[in-house]
Amino acid sequence: MNYNQFCPIAKAAEILGERWTILILRELLMGGRRFSTLQRGLGDISPALLTKRLKQLEDHNMVIRRRIPGQKGYEYFPTAACEALMPVLFALGEWGIIWAKNTILDQDFDVEFLMLYLERSIDREKIKGQETVIKFRFPDLSEQRDWWLVVSPEKSEVCIKDPGKDIDVYFNCSVKTLSNIWMGDRTYRDAIRDGDLIMDGDPSLTRTVTTWLRPGIFANSPREAVAG
Repeated sequence: MNYNQFCPIAKAAEILGERWTILILRELLMGGRRFSTLQRGLGDISPALLTKRLKQLEDHNMVIRRRIPGQKGYEYFPTAACEALMPVLFALGEWGIIWAKNTILDQDFDVEFLMLYLERSIDREKIKGQETVIKFRFPDLSEQRDWWLVVSPEKSEVCIKDPGKDIDVYFNCSVKTLSNIWMGDRTYRDAIRDGDLIMDGDPSLTRTVTTWLRPGIFANSPREAVAG
């Protein structure tokens, strides 16, 4: 894509304006490193197109590709040029909250995307013990209603099959409800009061959920345009 203009906005758009590119950068800046992890965060992108976009970003010195030691495949790391886009993407997200929120459809509340970001949002230092199992039931889904997060001091991991372990915290709500809570559009207290969320389990965890399950980065962003 080439606009044939010397305007710096046009030149930036030539690099960033291809479909999926901005979202690939989002995933890289949120910590995604492996191809499979990037694809999880992007959903519908084909492996071939993701490979193509990563190669384009590498050619523009936005991404560094490194072979995984002792394994097949590569990891992808943002360069300084990519990291410099973080405030740009944050501003774009805040713009989207105010000016594009009315375009969100029910089908946009994707459970796999939500679970990936909940996995990333766990603050493992705030959860005591060697292992904590969190179960999520989404009764609004027609299939794969049950999901689990298994948290240890080393990692957090999403499971789509019952890990066969005692449940420490249990959530029962729609994907939309939990997405809105994570995004900062609702609180746990309001969702429970309205009957949209059931949360049960170890009181030391249910009472402190906002400390160990961190909200999304836009949770405290303005929801309305500032006058003036």
